[in-house]
Amino acid sequence: MGASLFAIIAMVSWLGLYRFGLQLPLDGISMFQWHAHEMLYGYSMAVIAGFLLTAAWNWTGEKTASGAGLAWIFIPWVLARLFMAGGTGFLLYAALADMAFMLGLGFAVAKPIIRVRQTRQIPVMIILALLTLSNLAFYAGAAGYLETGVRLGIYGGLYIVLGMVLFMGRRVIPFFTQRGVGYPVEIKNSRRNDIATFILYPLYLLSEVFFPQHLAGALLAAALLVSNSIRVNGWHTLGIWQKPLLWGLFASFIMINLGFLLRALSPFTTLPDYVHVHAFAVGGIGIISMSMMARVTLGHTGRNVHQAPPVTTILLACMVLTTTVRVFSPLMDPQNYQLWITVAGTLWIASFALFSIIFIPMLSGPRVDTES
Repeated sequence: MGASLFAIIAMVSWLGLYRFGLQLPLDGISMFQWHAHEMLYGYSMAVIAGFLLTAAWNWTGEKTASGAGLAWIFIPWVLARLFMAGGTGFLLYAALADMAFMLGLGFAVAKPIIRVRQTRQIPVMIILALLTLSNLAFYAGAAGYLETGVRLGIYGGLYIVLGMVLFMGRRVIPFFTQRGVGYPVEIKNSRRNDIATFILYPLYLLSEVFFPQHLAGALLAAALLVSNSIRVNGWHTLGIWQKPLLWGLFASFIMINLGFLLRALSPFTTLPDYVHVHAFAVGGIGIISMSMMARVTLGHTGRNVHQAPPVTTILLACMVLTTTVRVFSPLMDPQNYQLWITVAGTLWIASFALFSIIFIPMLSGPRVDTES
């Protein structure tokens, strides 16, 4: 609920700043960096928190945070967003609230994993720890204590979240596809390709964070384009296009491939340096997060995940359109750059407003399979 509502608030705020000249007191960061931070550590981290608190319960059989325990995680997240809404005037308070949220989330996820000694979930805990450090680097940079901290926090956060999408997608998409298409299907996964991705992506992350726009990043992106294409092709079956909660997952990975393609081409073209970033952020992270939020809402309120509301198709199609407009329209019509950013932002807002209208009543009510 928090993620879907904040997705609307954050984008309305961004359009107000970028397009309509609203002012926000910022010192040590630009309005672009403020926007990036809030979309990553506000929106994306809320989605990750909801997903992991649910997933860790499923993985371990141990109940994760609920009731007061969940409130102790959620309230600091809300406070951090409120403090950041005031610009950098409340930066220390925002940092303390964000660290309380992320450390609380880390503890809540780690506790059941450690209790049942589920060592295969250690990568998830490492990813959460790295996200916490990246956010801390951002605040340290914004406060003037770490020269490159703001950039490290934003790009480190982006590529760690993207890595989590690739890591968790490898786990869930083949499983969801086999269970969801309604007919027997053989999912192909190459162990060699998995190992290649596991090696290539951390190298790509390090290159992009510490050596931005280096040729090595383009070459690694080209290799990841190949490995991720092999992976998606092995998962594909025509039946996914009948199920929006399945094709939404595939659409996300296709947009990630678009990002790798654009980054691979960047040294050899006149494309803007960071055009690939929004393919990753809006397309890769935005589409899969909406798809997963819809699926989790249905499944954990006692509804059928294989019979999503018809509006789900509209929601996810609108997110694909949002990505297309954000990435391609400014390239084709650069003279109207601001207009296309406004159109993409408006489509984003419309998508999450409709999502909130349909899915928040499900989240705020009792499970339908326990109603008398």
